[in-house]
Amino acid sequence: MIYADIIIDISSDKLDRSFQYKVPERLEQEIKVGMVVSIPFGNASQLRKGYVTGFSKEPKIASGKLKEICEICSGEETTESRLIALAAWMKENYGSTMIQALKTVLPIQEKIKAKERRYICLNISEDEGYQILADLEKTRFRARTRLLKELLEKKRLDSAQASKKLGATSAVIKKMQEQGIIRIEYDEILRNSMDTSDIPAENQMLLTQEQEIAVQQIREEWEKQSPRPVLIEGVTGSGKTQVYMKLIEWTISRGEQAIVLIPEIALTYQTVRRFYARFGDKVSVINSRQSQGERYDQFKRAKRGKVQVMIGPRSALFTPFGNLGLIVIDEEHEPSYKSESSPRYHARETAIKRAELEHARVVLGSATPSVEAYSQAKKGAYGLVRLNARYGSRPMPQVSIVDLREELKAGNRSVLSRELREKMKARFEKKEQVMLFLNRRGYAGFVSCRSCGQVMKCPHCDVALSEHNNDRLLCHYCGYETRKPQACPVCGSPYIGGFKAGTQQIEKVVRETFPGVHTLRMDFDTTRTKGSYEKILASFAKHEADVLIGTQMIVKGHDFPDVTLVGVVAADLSLNAEDYRCAERTFQLLCQAAGRGGRGEKPGEAVIQTYQPDHYSIQAAAVQDYQAFYEEEMSYRMLLDYPPAAHMLAVLGSGPEDELLVQAMHYLKLYVQRIYKKNDLHVIGPAYAAVGKVKDIYRQVIYLKHEDYQVLVWIKDQLEKYIEINSGFRKLYIQFDFQ
Repeated sequence: MIYADIIIDISSDKLDRSFQYKVPERLEQEIKVGMVVSIPFGNASQLRKGYVTGFSKEPKIASGKLKEICEICSGEETTESRLIALAAWMKENYGSTMIQALKTVLPIQEKIKAKERRYICLNISEDEGYQILADLEKTRFRARTRLLKELLEKKRLDSAQASKKLGATSAVIKKMQEQGIIRIEYDEILRNSMDTSDIPAENQMLLTQEQEIAVQQIREEWEKQSPRPVLIEGVTGSGKTQVYMKLIEWTISRGEQAIVLIPEIALTYQTVRRFYARFGDKVSVINSRQSQGERYDQFKRAKRGKVQVMIGPRSALFTPFGNLGLIVIDEEHEPSYKSESSPRYHARETAIKRAELEHARVVLGSATPSVEAYSQAKKGAYGLVRLNARYGSRPMPQVSIVDLREELKAGNRSVLSRELREKMKARFEKKEQVMLFLNRRGYAGFVSCRSCGQVMKCPHCDVALSEHNNDRLLCHYCGYETRKPQACPVCGSPYIGGFKAGTQQIEKVVRETFPGVHTLRMDFDTTRTKGSYEKILASFAKHEADVLIGTQMIVKGHDFPDVTLVGVVAADLSLNAEDYRCAERTFQLLCQAAGRGGRGEKPGEAVIQTYQPDHYSIQAAAVQDYQAFYEEEMSYRMLLDYPPAAHMLAVLGSGPEDELLVQAMHYLKLYVQRIYKKNDLHVIGPAYAAVGKVKDIYRQVIYLKHEDYQVLVWIKDQLEKYIEINSGFRKLYIQFDFQ
């Protein structure tokens, strides 16, 4: 006997309440997760519809007390049923509860009052109305007279305006309602945080020959019986967005909808303006700065068919479109597409699965594709389309690399190198704009020599050691620990330490070096409030500042034609993060940063300041050579069995008791070694996470590496069962993260 878990109400936060039903033998071969079924519910004899969320072979209560599913509503596949099937796939592949997966994919109605507009309507015939009006004019009920007179002319009035203009108080309205003269109607107002009043309609730009060929190649892929996801590798400024728009236009013409994923809230401002100029009110947007009501209402608009294009970060992937035709993932390499909470899904793989379930198509785009995506394209799992030239044949920016070791030798201790200062001065004299990028990603306290650039690394994992209290250096992959050296082990220099500059310090230096120059800063501190991204970017676009200083949020996707110089203040900050992807992240950020320059008619330049000028990621970024970087990076990944050369599963444990957590993670490692005895599985750790304690919660991690993804999924399933039956884990929180 098979038992099915079924949820009845998916429109509210009651998703965590499912009911178990028997599956009749006649339906066992047919029934699947996500299907709509007819079931008896409660004491009433009438049947209700529910959604299947999972199956089990054991009843939760006595089998005799369970009711039986009546039938599968085969003709009633809904948007929700497809999203529930997607949630089941996420639960299985990323490790979470079904409830967590459901709450991720279904737009839940929070306890938020719907926004409504109230109208006063005439509830009687005109003849009756004029008769009553004649009688009212003989009385002293002036407000009632004015209201009825206006209603006889307009039939329907906005309640707020009637109150203000005609003096129709609530008492007046209530009395006339009781007399049956008027009735009250309500129109739901769907919240929309997007101000589009100043966006002019777009003069459609003609596609270049290269863009036309790219569109044609993608359309040819779509015509195949089983179309593959397509990766567009296009240099910065090559016009990938115009290709997306052409594909979306074709999708809409077929009566289908499109989802466009962007990695940063900061990109919303310019991206939405471009899409709205092209598609008008067919476009909507969601992001984390919107209120819960605004976010929910955008999903409601999509479900009702009021919009055809949804733009937003990874959560926009679950927009409840009824006829989804295309999912575009812009800047697909961005780490923000990976969820940090259960289920720890990646938007790229999840988008491909949703497209498979809904017979839609997927397009990925990046100037610097993730190593994983490019590897899939090289294997033939993805189609690959290239855009090698900038739009309008504009030249790529000229990039120079400044060795900060030489600056130190020359006595320059400023965060700005001599070359960068000279180039900034020249730009200000020409009334051109400058962007200064502080590469703070991975700013976790790596230690390096200021004289020769040597970074203190783990001898076992090839990642930077992180500095902790009491001069300890620690590896967050394997737990290796050592003392911080007093002198550089390579050159003997005593100048050992971490990079301390922040955006505020850089802004201060710029103002002191160039008096009268106007600066804008864009970082976590200046973008906390709603609308702050838009204000800063709009101000810079209007030339209200000469310099924009910021972290990685300023170097992605923005298009400012008068920016002719980009300065990367410290490339090493991400290069030495305690992450095996640090070289990839650095290459991507440097290419994106350099690509912000020279996007208008004037040529652009970029200056990269670094202590490691010979590093392959920096050398490749300087000439925008993705292929050279990929070949070098993959050789290291293959050597150390890092993805995509192999698959990796992180088992993340956290809890308030350090001793209990250490013991539990040790037992998990022993259990893995007991159930999987082949020597092709690499088990690393347990070790403390990059931040080992947050708000009195301790955190540890175990890494498992294997060539076969399904082996790791099987181990995850076994660990979930082991954790469930062992009471010692009840005070701990265990998550699974596939890398």
